[in-house]
Amino acid sequence: MSVTPAELAVAVLAAARAAITERDLDTSVLPATTSVERPRNPEHGDYASNIALQLGKKVGLNPRDLAAAVAKNLQETPGIDAVEIAGPGFLNIRLSAGAAGGLAGRVVREGRSYGRSETLAKEKVNLEFVSANPTGPVHLGHTRWAAVGDALGRILAAAGADVTREHYINDAGVQMNRFGESVQAAAHGRPTPPDGYPGEYVQDIANVIKSQNPDIMQMSEEDQQKAFLDEAYKAMLREMRESLERFGVHFDVWFSEKTLHEGGAVEHALDELRKQGHVFEQDGAVWLRTTDFGDDKDRVLIRSNGEKTYFAADAAYYINKRERGFDRCIYMLGADHHGYVGRLKAIAACAGDDPQRNIEVLIGQLVSLLRGGEPVRLSKRAGTLITLDELIDAVGVDAARYSLARSSTDSPLTLDIEVITRQKNDNPVFYVQYVGARTASVARYAADLGHERGDAYDAALLVHEKELDLLKAIGDFPGVVATAAELREPHRVARYLEDLAAAYHRFYDNCRVLPQGDEPFTDTNRARLWLNDATRQVIVNGLDLLGVSAPERM
Repeated sequence: MSVTPAELAVAVLAAARAAITERDLDTSVLPATTSVERPRNPEHGDYASNIALQLGKKVGLNPRDLAAAVAKNLQETPGIDAVEIAGPGFLNIRLSAGAAGGLAGRVVREGRSYGRSETLAKEKVNLEFVSANPTGPVHLGHTRWAAVGDALGRILAAAGADVTREHYINDAGVQMNRFGESVQAAAHGRPTPPDGYPGEYVQDIANVIKSQNPDIMQMSEEDQQKAFLDEAYKAMLREMRESLERFGVHFDVWFSEKTLHEGGAVEHALDELRKQGHVFEQDGAVWLRTTDFGDDKDRVLIRSNGEKTYFAADAAYYINKRERGFDRCIYMLGADHHGYVGRLKAIAACAGDDPQRNIEVLIGQLVSLLRGGEPVRLSKRAGTLITLDELIDAVGVDAARYSLARSSTDSPLTLDIEVITRQKNDNPVFYVQYVGARTASVARYAADLGHERGDAYDAALLVHEKELDLLKAIGDFPGVVATAAELREPHRVARYLEDLAAAYHRFYDNCRVLPQGDEPFTDTNRARLWLNDATRQVIVNGLDLLGVSAPERM
């Protein structure tokens, strides 16, 4: 028998429901979910709940009286040793030794599935992130969302959602023509055109195109322009895919903006918006009345000259996502896109959807890179940029992904290459990976000594304070994953892993896992070996959610 905090919270809610039902009181006041917390003082028990304080007055009972009724029902739950009432109606809950220690066995047996849930099982999510223009390499400005977006996709999937990771290719508009012209100019040895794209990568692409298409330089000017644009586009898109895959980021869908225009999706979207009654004409242009839904101004869909706007493509793209069956469309945009929040929400509302449910817009702040406290110089290859490939070469995938994902995206982030690559405990990624490697080392050493963990252990033997602290930390993992999914905050997983690593260090320093010298291998050693292996499993599972490896040796 084992009990996680999430399961205990379900039991508390069930006990409260029973107590209220027994008294023929109003059960509609019960929340859909509740939670339990760890008391600051361990002497007060393993977990605490304030549900009686929340509900007492609502059902017309003194909170302490309701707490007594809840405690009576809760004590019948397997794995709960005692429930005490404190203060005006707090419930202090103590788990039985077997229930606490049994968690280690459960984690080892569940393996990679521990921490996963069906919390979001009915959600079909479109997660769009990075969405870089195919006019240059993936660079530092994209990397934060590459790491965070991929981690969020993993976390949403772990919470049961059906997630499609999508990259929107901004391949329509003048920027593509300028890119093609820049590559063509490089091929001829001419200067970069005004507002064109500089950087060695442009020359590299031009050289490849010429070598693979020897007749291109003999084409007419018009045909040559089109050929260079088409070939440069394919080459850049291929490079973007390779860089992102190298970073461990895989997209299920690469969606071309051009297809919205070429396939009639924009016209279809305008028809759908007209049906909802929010399209109007003024000054020869076609508008969407987004101010009806909180936008700061109405938006032009078709200019007076008949040209469709980027906003029209945005509307078509959203409607396309919804018609592909996605319940929730999550947009992860850069720091310079704050203005898009209101207009995208308004598109959803104008389309007849719920902007609080069907669409989410997340804004990520910028990343800067230092080396020894000094700004890293600009890329030789990309000119004004530092590329993702250069970041990977400098720090490695694990250090980059973990460091980018462990902080809230609400604030700008500065990374120092020397800090995030040094193998010391003040480097968070090393700190977590080292504990994962240490747990693997302990298991290997036990096997070398002939100490078999076996198929079972006495869970009641795990009673040391540091053992119980580690078990509680392990038990928190499913709730952390569910919360990270609900709040769209992958950094919660990283910070949790750092706390778990600290709890393991304290356990390891105070509780000898394996015997020394001629000491016998006792049942307590066996139980601690299960706890050691459970810790390893949680670190593996948690790092995997961040797209980071958990090496067995360091």
